[in-house]
Formats: sequence, structure tokens, C-alpha cells
Amino acid sequence: MSAPLSGIRVVDMTRILAGPWCTQLLGDLGAEVIKIEQPGKGDDTRKWGPPWLKTKEGSETGDAAYFLAANRNKASVTLDIKTSDGLAALKELVAQADVFVENFKVGGLAQYGLDWASLQPDNPGLVYLSITGFGQTGPMAEQPGYDYLIQGLSGIMSITGNADGNPGAGPQRVGVAVSDLTTGMYATIGILSALYQRRDTGKGQYIDLALLDTQVGWLANQAMNYFVSGNVPERTGSYHPNLAPYQPFRTRDSSIIIAVGNDSQFGKLCALIGLDSLIDDARFVTNADRVKHRSELEQYIAPLIEQEAKSHWLQVLPVNGVPCSAINTIAEAFAQEQIQHRGMEISLPHAMAGEIAGVGNPLNFSDAEVQYRSAPPVLGNDTERILNEWLGYDQNRIDEMKKSGAT
Repeated sequence: MSAPLSGIRVVDMTRILAGPWCTQLLGDLGAEVIKIEQPGKGDDTRKWGPPWLKTKEGSETGDAAYFLAANRNKASVTLDIKTSDGLAALKELVAQADVFVENFKVGGLAQYGLDWASLQPDNPGLVYLSITGFGQTGPMAEQPGYDYLIQGLSGIMSITGNADGNPGAGPQRVGVAVSDLTTGMYATIGILSALYQRRDTGKGQYIDLALLDTQVGWLANQAMNYFVSGNVPERTGSYHPNLAPYQPFRTRDSSIIIAVGNDSQFGKLCALIGLDSLIDDARFVTNADRVKHRSELEQYIAPLIEQEAKSHWLQVLPVNGVPCSAINTIAEAFAQEQIQHRGMEISLPHAMAGEIAGVGNPLNFSDAEVQYRSAPPVLGNDTERILNEWLGYDQNRIDEMKKSGAT
């Protein structure tokens, strides 16, 4: 089976995470992705370590694990756009591309003639996507944006962490760069939508995407809680603001999560743990009742859950219709039979490290396939090949570009 985006060419002039996450997704779907990097330096995240990728002999390669997370299925081409030859080569590459993705500051590429207005006339079908912290317009447009800042500004940190008055209270950063990752996914959606529209119009288009917009858009039910009630959502720690019981509970030897999503599941839980009397208790009959009396409900459930080991509840509750899970470490998550069965841990050959593990793409098609063609590239590894295959440069011209510092 072929990949859905086979034949699509992408020039990727992004670094850090949001842009590379987008282009990695496009690469997984079959697009040919050319990652443009600065000679001798490359993507900033190559140096965002430790930990560092090691060679087969055990020495450090100089590439951080952070870089490896978002750059498979790409060819690394080093070009210095401050040189005439490097800039000319990049413009030629974009002229042959379907998609151009960049995350430079607002107006940063215009001085090189790499903005949408300059590139579009030579490639009318080009889909051009810009990622910035705050968008191309507005009073904050010129400011740099990083995930941590966006988490603070968007409101997501205000609802993440223990509630005021509890131990460890205060806003918390989400454990991964969620603003970058969601922006990368929205970027992918935008690009695919523009490519689909191009089939009818024959024209590409410009897409302006901001980390702050994306993170605010991702507030979902919490934003609607605010709009509907007028009350500002607060941190609830490990509790769900709209469901109960929907939280961790201590067992005899560890903790589990019990996630009751409806009245039927609540009845089953009560029956299994010996609290049948609560099923018709006016304080707990409906979910709204249980949310209102959350603390009282916890006082009934918690002591009973703590009487048995984690393994007992993980065996008894799910098979009887009560959603329940462990709280895994990342190592435990990848060791799960379900994760292994679904192919969420992959392995790819790497030029220096031999074989490296990675996280699989969760998409599963009935008549197409996600492809894992190459590991994250060594800096500049594909420069000569791409300049020859895409642009027809001969070896003499490529050698001259090396001597001049253009590659």
C-alpha cells in the first residue's frame, strides 16, 4: 500500500518543535520532506540535551533526544541563505515544492525574498504556512513565543496543578510542550485542507498559525465552562471539574484511576466495592449530584479501594464495566501489551547509532499506510543528493558551494 501523501514535496524551514512536528507528520504520511538547516549548526534542538544519541561504539553523536522526537522521514540539507548561492538554491527548491513551512519571526524572511508574496508568483500552487508565537497581526505579533510562555498566557496553566489550599498548590506546566505539539497538528490539518482545495482551484494559499491561538482553541470544555457559567475555572488537581468519581485512588500498594462517566458505571462501582446503599442516595444519584458532593463521595470510596492491591482492582473493575487504569511511568506505558500490539514503539536504522527506537504514528488506514522510511537525519547528510536530484546540480557546482560556505 502507498502512503496518502506520496508525491507531495515539502520544504521545511522550521526548527524547535511545532514546525518539525507538523513536517514529521507529513513525512509519515508519505510526503518527501526537505529539512533546511544552517551549516555547522542545524536545528536548535540538536543541542537540547542531555540525553544524547550515542553511536554504536557508545560515544555521543552530538544530537539530542529532543531533536530525534520530531525529525524522522526527513532529508537534511544545509544551506546558508545569507550567501547568494545558498539563497538561490533554496528558492529553486521551493519553486518545485508543494508546501513550504517556516517559523521565523514576523517579516524575518521577507528580506531574503522568501515570504509568501515573493515566492507565490513563481509557484502559484504553493501552500505556505507560517508558525509564530502570536500570529502575523496584533499588538504582540513581533514578540517571540515559546511553549512555556504560551501555556501561561493561554490559561492552560491556571487549570493545571493542585487547587489552592492543598499541598503543592499552584499552576503547573503540562509535562510536554503541548502548545507546540497541538500547533504542529493544527498546521498539518491546515496544510492538508489547502492541498485538498488546490485540487479544485489550482491555487495554493498562505496559512497564518499562532501558538497562542492554538492553545486558546484547545481549552475546549474548560473554555465553555467559563462562557456558559461566567465562573473562571480553577485548578482541581487530579479531579475532573465535571465528573465524579473521576480521579486517582490509593490502593494498598499503589494508585489507580477510576473514571466513572455515567450513572450506570457508578452503580456498578458501588456494587463491586460494597456500597450498594449509595446508588439511591440523593447526594449521588446523578453525576451533577456527585460533583456537588464530591468530597463526601470520596470519603466513602477511598477506604474501600485502599483495602486491596492495585492488581486486584485492575482485574476486577474493567471487566465489570467500571473504567479503571494504572498510573504508568513512560517505561511502563511502552511495556504494555496493548501499546506493543498497536506498534507504538518503532525502530529505525540510523547512520551513526545503528538502530534507534522511536514513537509510532497512531494513524491506521484501511487502504494506505504510515511509512517509516528514515531515522532523523545527520546534519547535512542529504545536501548533495537533494541538490542533484531536485535541481540537477553537478558535483563541481556542489563543491563550489561547499567552498563558498553556502552549504
